[in-house]
Amino acid sequence: MKSLSFRKDLVEVQDELLRFAYKLTTDREEANDLLQETSLKALDNEDKYTPDTNFKGWMYTIMRNIFINNYRKVVRDQTFVDQTDNLYHLNLPQDASVESTDRAYDLKEMHRVVNNLPKEYRIPFSMHMSGFKYREIADKLGLPLGTVKSRIFFTRQKLQEELKDFR
Repeated sequence: MKSLSFRKDLVEVQDELLRFAYKLTTDREEANDLLQETSLKALDNEDKYTPDTNFKGWMYTIMRNIFINNYRKVVRDQTFVDQTDNLYHLNLPQDASVESTDRAYDLKEMHRVVNNLPKEYRIPFSMHMSGFKYREIADKLGLPLGTVKSRIFFTRQKLQEELKDFR
């Protein structure tokens, strides 16, 4: 009987999950794939769901985590590590267009501004940009949550101030 109720709840939440998936991916096909992956994961982990708790919240959490993991995988797969002795590949242009050069310069400037910040601002901001949540950063660095949020906010303000000519 528990399984029947679980599947009924799963079917009822599909439309809302699809909207959330589309909001995350901004692509219909990817949203459908994310919804399918989320539903399969929920079915595989049905025994881990505690009845009479927030089913919809549980499903949203599964979907968000799958989306984040997929995003991190894509970023990791697109990262090129030059293992040549003379770092030859780092000096090769990735794209001959001017736009690519401008983007690389903008990114270099952003890194310069962030790297010039004190360590107590640079580390939380870098962790946040790597996908860590505020709570995770606070726990890892042993800081209060408000301190982490304010440091990341300050770093964003500093970036906007220093890079105002790049808009």
